[in-house]
Amino acid sequence: MIVIAVDDEALMLGALAAALEESPDISEVNKFSDCDEALEFAKNHPIDIAFLDINMRGMGGLALAESIVSVCPACKIVFCTGYEEYAIPAFKLHASGYLMKPISAEDVQGEIDNIKGVQQKAKLLTVKCFGNFEIYANNEMLTFKRLKTKELFAFLVDRNGAGMTAKQICAVLFPDDTDDTKNAAYLRQLVMDLKNTLRAVGAEAVLCHETPCYRVDTALLKCDYFSYLETGKPEFHGEYMTQYSWAEETCAMLLFK
Repeated sequence: MIVIAVDDEALMLGALAAALEESPDISEVNKFSDCDEALEFAKNHPIDIAFLDINMRGMGGLALAESIVSVCPACKIVFCTGYEEYAIPAFKLHASGYLMKPISAEDVQGEIDNIKGVQQKAKLLTVKCFGNFEIYANNEMLTFKRLKTKELFAFLVDRNGAGMTAKQICAVLFPDDTDDTKNAAYLRQLVMDLKNTLRAVGAEAVLCHETPCYRVDTALLKCDYFSYLETGKPEFHGEYMTQYSWAEETCAMLLFK
């Protein structure tokens, strides 16, 4: 997406642009502190979204929005302001969004997702992969009846939403056991244990079984590993799921990245 950010206060414009630049959906951010310059740009360049301060010198954000839409009808408008009283006139202009300052990257992404028609899913679990692998529900560490159940969940998280067959899972969880029938039966127990554990904290939807594969719904997890792959944050310091030897391959990939 190509966006413009318009605010006549330099600090606010810089903060807004920084938040916009964190979005993986935005490829180009154009900053303006002057309404006329922003409008001139809109007349000559395609714009997907305009993030506009409302209370600006000159024509102001509301008038600028009307002018931008007149020359670029497909452009979506998101107003940014510190004053709630502007909400009603903003929505009368059919604005796509309305952000209250200070504006965070999360706020920006929420508006972009709404514009894309994406309904954000609530994060049911927090997953920590850097260092030891741990899972948290409602700020409390999740416990499992079996260590192998936790390892099963760790492996599915490591696969980042990719579907894995029972045979593929068994090859990782039981690398030294060649009794396929016994391993398959044990895996079924682990899957049931995992379902029960997740159900107890209202997170059963995290585990997906789409025959013949198992996977996790990554949209329901707040995970440092996923965030690092998408944004490079948080920083990775060389330790990843340290209790599992099979995770060394992913750790090497992260170090290379």
